[in-house]
Amino acid sequence: MKEKLLKLIREIAYEKKRVILSSGKESDFYIDLRNITLHPEGIYLISNMFYEIIKTDFPDVKAVGGPTLGADPIVAGVSMISYIKKDPIIAFIIRKEPKKHGLAKLIEGDKNLYKDMKVLILEDVVTTGESSFKAYNAAMDFGLNVKGILAIVDREDGAKEFFGAKNIKFRSLFTKKDITGE
Repeated sequence: MKEKLLKLIREIAYEKKRVILSSGKESDFYIDLRNITLHPEGIYLISNMFYEIIKTDFPDVKAVGGPTLGADPIVAGVSMISYIKKDPIIAFIIRKEPKKHGLAKLIEGDKNLYKDMKVLILEDVVTTGESSFKAYNAAMDFGLNVKGILAIVDREDGAKEFFGAKNIKFRSLFTKKDITGE
């Protein structure tokens, strides 16, 4: 499964070109994982692999969430796989900022969550870890018990060290080296 996913990422998500990342850093490559998480085989592979990691490394987790837009298909995919396996895991989405209308929610899917529920933050790509940390804090502020952060790709640009310094458990399926071969 992992080799299939890596091949798919290299074929349709990885590009060697200069870009400015959401962290503000400049990079000589880009990994657009939305091309994978919105691909039927890609989301199937990711969701199954994440589900297995959750059951092995975070067995008490009852919900998964993450920052919109990157985490949206991932949390939905993991939740669906968990339901098929008769072991439901709830999904939720964390907005960048509260809605300016309606109920002004920061977290969508909130009616399915409860205080001190054990959850995991899911991400597509992490660079410095700051956007994942914002999602982590939003979930904690909501009263959830965040057990860690799980990403598809770690760009190896400081996130692992950042989370380690904050004593936050972090795992990724792949690193920059896995994707680029460098």
